[in-house]
Amino acid sequence: MNRLGEKSLKTLEYYEILERLAAQASSDKAKEKCRALRPLDDREQAALHMQQTTDAKDRMVRQGSPSFGGIREVGAILIRADRGGTLNPRELLSVASLLQTARRALAYDAESEEKTALTPIFGLLTGNRTLEEAITTAIISEEEIADGASSELLSIRRELRRISGRVRETLNRLISGERSKYLQETIITQRNGRFVVPVKAEHRGDVPGLVHDTSSTGATVFVEPQQVVEINNQIKVLEGREEAEIERILASLSAEVSMYRGAIEQDYDALTELDFIFARAKLSFEMNATAPVLLESGSRVRLLRARHPLLDKDKAVPIDIAIGGEYDTLVITGPNTGGKTVSLKTLGLLSLMASSGLHIPANEQSEIGLFEHVYADIGDEQSIEQSLSTFSAHMKTIVSIMDCCAQGDLVLFDELGAGTDPVEGAALAVAVIGYARQMGACVAATTHYAELKTFALTTDGVENASCEFDVKSLQPTYRLLTGIPGKSNAFAIAARLGLQPTIIERAKEQVSTEDARFEDVLAELERERRRIEQMKEEAQRMRSAAQSERDKMRAERDAAEERADRMMEGARSQADNILKNARMTAETVFDELETLKKQSQKKNAEQNLAAAKAALRGVITQTENEQRRGIQKRVVDAEEVRPLEKGDRVRLLNVGGVIATVLAPADKDGSVQVQAGPMKMTVKANEVRLVEEKKAAAKPKAKMQPRRDAPRRELNLRSAESEVDVRGMSAEEALFEVDNFLSRALMAGLPAVTVIHGKGTGVLRNAVQQHLRRNKRVKSVRSGVYGEGEQGVTIAELK
Repeated sequence: MNRLGEKSLKTLEYYEILERLAAQASSDKAKEKCRALRPLDDREQAALHMQQTTDAKDRMVRQGSPSFGGIREVGAILIRADRGGTLNPRELLSVASLLQTARRALAYDAESEEKTALTPIFGLLTGNRTLEEAITTAIISEEEIADGASSELLSIRRELRRISGRVRETLNRLISGERSKYLQETIITQRNGRFVVPVKAEHRGDVPGLVHDTSSTGATVFVEPQQVVEINNQIKVLEGREEAEIERILASLSAEVSMYRGAIEQDYDALTELDFIFARAKLSFEMNATAPVLLESGSRVRLLRARHPLLDKDKAVPIDIAIGGEYDTLVITGPNTGGKTVSLKTLGLLSLMASSGLHIPANEQSEIGLFEHVYADIGDEQSIEQSLSTFSAHMKTIVSIMDCCAQGDLVLFDELGAGTDPVEGAALAVAVIGYARQMGACVAATTHYAELKTFALTTDGVENASCEFDVKSLQPTYRLLTGIPGKSNAFAIAARLGLQPTIIERAKEQVSTEDARFEDVLAELERERRRIEQMKEEAQRMRSAAQSERDKMRAERDAAEERADRMMEGARSQADNILKNARMTAETVFDELETLKKQSQKKNAEQNLAAAKAALRGVITQTENEQRRGIQKRVVDAEEVRPLEKGDRVRLLNVGGVIATVLAPADKDGSVQVQAGPMKMTVKANEVRLVEEKKAAAKPKAKMQPRRDAPRRELNLRSAESEVDVRGMSAEEALFEVDNFLSRALMAGLPAVTVIHGKGTGVLRNAVQQHLRRNKRVKSVRSGVYGEGEQGVTIAELK
């Protein structure tokens, strides 16, 4: 990466992200990898790193985090062992710690059989439990070798402990005997590795032995009594043998480490790489980040609900920002402290993080295409030492960027053209953006210049964006609004802060008419945007309410369907009973009519018999059709409910809705005697429904002249229905039902019939009426009038 690219990484605070990443790693080598991480321009390599981070995060969710605290730097140790050097206990323990960490990592990987991007790295681990246990068994700590490191060492130490015990016993007799008065203190100590007692200087001759030391005051001499000189000599010999045996043990372990140098180095490299990868996953958890979609090709970015990773994740306002798709240049405007620079840095920093294989704090549907380079000119780089003003410092950086930018680069400018004459600065800013676009780079720039807002409005491929600012509260909302240029709101802010109105008015007079008109247009756009936002929020609220209501209705529908299934089962059973009763009734009527036929030789009796048979067969057919379609409910209309009287016409509910005449009112048991055609029967009052007939219709009936077929019509009128209810049926089912109904009505010689279809959307009504008009036996068709059901019924007059 060139010097300008490194400077841009610093400007965009990329190195701060790397420090946070390094804090998540355990080993020094992994921390170095974190700090050395740089954006990749190879899409496949970046995708692999991203997948490794994702897989590590998923493993942490399911299994927790593996421990890498035991990784130790062993490079120099292995080199010295390979050259024949003897490793000290600390170095050997470092090797054992590394091998133990490798063994635990292998066990961690074995918990999951799923193949991931981490599988090849875990596959590099070998571990060496034999060597690990050999070291940890022989070495207790950096200062202590275990007695069981070898049988020879165990024997030497046992002898040392025995002889040391003899020395103490001898000296204890001395300090507790008559010569104790010559001692400064009655204690046993050591000097130069030999056991001695503290003797008063004036009694030096009273305690025979060798002087090994004198106190700083000269009042005490440390004497090795003559009785223990030989025993101390034996101890020194044993200690020499102990040191030699320890040296032999360490040399043996060092030789074994040298033997497995290659495998140990491979374990070290794999563990540090895993530590580096899991550090990226831990950082993702810390930032509440997700993996974006890495685009196969094209340098473009679409960030959804993105946050700057160095801001407090609980307080930062997410933004949506995009570049490189429909437009390659984004001009961000708005008041100071409104979030323009943060938006710019968020765009650049998250692009760098994604190309480094890091998760980003944004919605997982965010899309990022890799940029070749990301260049940034952000912040005040005024330099006193180099005699550079703010404008000069920025221009120096811009010159470097213009020399380097090319196809596939992302260029970020903060306050482009600021620090000089506004007119010249604006013109220069437009020219710089135009040149960068010409070179094929994507450009995002913040500005206060109205000329750049106009440039964005009038140039293809350039889009305006603004940071929202609440003038009433004088607080930025930090929301980024793409497609809308922003206002500086300088006058409004000054007024809210208490600046005198006269000063503000004079300032407004200094603004050109064109600029004022442009600001008015922006204000109108802002008002319209807020109105649309309110409408959008209201629509969202209504949508949520509708969704909730829909879920509620679905639950109710499911419950209703379950109840309907239970009712349907009961209805089928009831329909079977009704059908049986209808057949029994039909057979009885047929028997009676056969008897009537035998008794009568007249033609009218023949016609009466045929009509009765047709009517009853129609009833049976209707019942069977209702059973087949699963009809559970029949609507029976009556204008009023009153006690039944003799002569009333009723509908028999349990006999397929056959019309009958009441012969006698209900008795005290609630039983009613009725007659259906020639058949008389007794039924319960709750098994019939009163059918009221209009009195107006009775008048013409009385004036009708007797006809030859009067007996047949009388029988048919009593046994056929004058209306049919097709509500709730489909058009196909309804027309099939109407055809059956018309056949029965024509057979019965009814003058007119009523089809009840309901109002609804009118589809069923239109289908029924068109079907009736096409029937040659129908004289006229009309909708009902007030009192007849209006648009909910169709009345057909038959020929």
